[in-house]
Amino acid sequence: DLMELFRARQRRKFSRGIKRKPITVLKKLRKAKRDTAYGEKPEAVKTHLRNMVIVPEMIGSVVGVYNGKQYINVEIKPEMIGHYLAEFSITYKPIKHGRAGMGGKGAMSRTK
Repeated sequence: DLMELFRARQRRKFSRGIKRKPITVLKKLRKAKRDTAYGEKPEAVKTHLRNMVIVPEMIGSVVGVYNGKQYINVEIKPEMIGHYLAEFSITYKPIKHGRAGMGGKGAMSRTK
């Protein structure tokens, strides 16, 4: 059974009932898959539902997950089952540090 593969948080979410919004997204994913030619990627379905658990039915679909600014296209793969959509759409830009010690040194040498 699928529920045995999920972690406790996901099992709890499903045991409390599937709400209308995730069902709507699943319907749109089904339609997008149905309307695509064989061997092509389906059209991305945009959603704000970052807390939606990925289920086997979604495999092969493309979901546009909102990160607070834009939609990040996520192609659903089998190893993603049981994870949340949010885990694949990062909400911040990872920082890239410059050379160390450049911040304060320049101002000190100019004051002399």
